[in-house]
Amino acid sequence: MKPSQIDTLILSEAGERWMKVAKIIDIVVEAIGRDLPPGDEGCEVISRRIEALVRDGRLAAQGDTRKWRSSEVRLGP
Repeated sequence: MKPSQIDTLILSEAGERWMKVAKIIDIVVEAIGRDLPPGDEGCEVISRRIEALVRDGRLAAQGDTRKWRSSEVRLGP
């Protein structure tokens, strides 16, 4: 799956309210299924895309997005 397709899924789940990064990763993993590498490697792919979206300003973040359970994101400013 292309990064742009993963980005589209992430952005479709993010909203105006803060949402745990772990929850978004879980939802995207469920949506993509077999098109991701197995196990934690697939989650890492999504996590890196979230970090890229934060760097690009398309998502706003609270906390360190590498700590999935203690950080949150929402649509950018």
